[in-house]
Amino acid sequence: MKVELTNQTTIVTFYMTGLTTDHFIQFSLFVLFVIIYVCSFVCNLCMILLIRLMRHLHSPMYFFLSHLSFVDLCFSSSITPRMLADFTSKIKSISSVACATQMFCFSFFAATESLIVSAMAYDRYVAICQPLFYHKIMNKTMCWVLALGAYVCSFLVSITITFLVFPLCGSNAIINHFYCDIPPLMKLTCGHSQIKKYVVIAFTRSIGSACFIVILLSYVYILHTILGIHTKDGRSKAFSTCVSHLTVVLTFYTTALGNYFRPSTGLNADNIGKVFSIFYTVTPPLLNPLIYSFKNTEVKSAVVKFFSFTSGSKTNLKVN
Repeated sequence: MKVELTNQTTIVTFYMTGLTTDHFIQFSLFVLFVIIYVCSFVCNLCMILLIRLMRHLHSPMYFFLSHLSFVDLCFSSSITPRMLADFTSKIKSISSVACATQMFCFSFFAATESLIVSAMAYDRYVAICQPLFYHKIMNKTMCWVLALGAYVCSFLVSITITFLVFPLCGSNAIINHFYCDIPPLMKLTCGHSQIKKYVVIAFTRSIGSACFIVILLSYVYILHTILGIHTKDGRSKAFSTCVSHLTVVLTFYTTALGNYFRPSTGLNADNIGKVFSIFYTVTPPLLNPLIYSFKNTEVKSAVVKFFSFTSGSKTNLKVN
C-alpha cells in the first residue's frame, strides 16, 4: 500500500482498515447502515418539523429536543455516508484535509450533543425542583443562551483539537478505524507530539465528564424532589417527564464514555473501540427521536393531531 508523504514528514493521504474485510459482512453492514441512516435522517427531520408546526410543543423542553434532532441529523451525516462509500471501495483512502474536516465535524456535533443533553437535564431540574419559577428561569432568552452557548463552546473545543491533532507526520498513514476518530489518530502522532496528545485527551475527557456530572447532579436533585412528593400519582407524573431524557442519556453516555475511558492498549482494544463507536455514532441518531416518540405522550398526541389535520385537509380538498 502506497503512502503519500510531503518531505517525508507530513501525511497527505490516510488509509482506513474499516470494520471488516469480509465481503459478505461488508454487504450486510452496508444494507443495515443504509436502512438505519435513512430512518434516522427521516425521523429527526420529522421531529424538527413536528415541533415547529405544533404550537403546543413550543416549550423549552421541545426547543432543546429540536436542536438535539438537528445535531443528531448532522452527527450521523458526518460519519455514515463516508462509511457506506468505503464499504464499496477496495482501497479506503481519505485525504488529510478530508480527514481533518470529518474529525472536526464529528467532535463538534458530539460535543454539542453532550451540551444540549446537559441543557435538557437542567431544564428538567428546574421544571421539577423549582416549578413556580420555571417560566421565569427557562424563558426564551435563557433557552437561546444555552443552545448558542453549546454550539460556540463545541466549535472552540473542536477547532482547538483539530489544530492540535493535524497535521500528522511519520511513515504510518493507516487508521485502524472506519472514520477519522480522535483515539486512532492520536496513535499516529510523532514522538515530539506527546504534549499535544495529552492536551487533546484532557479536552475530550473533561468536556464529556463535565456534562455527565451536570446531568448526574441534576438527576440527584430531581430524584430527591420526586421522593419528597407524598402522592403516588404525583411521583409518577414527575418521573414520567424525565424518562425519555434519561433513556437518551444512558444510551449516549454509556457507549461514548466507555469508548473514551477504556484502555487504549490490550487484546482487541481497537476492535472493541470500533464496536463502541458504532453504538454512539450510528444508533443514537435513530434511537433519540424514537425514544421521545414512544415515551412522550405530548409527542404522540402531536403526531396524531398532525396526521388528523393532514387527512382532514385532503378530505376538504376532495369535497371542494
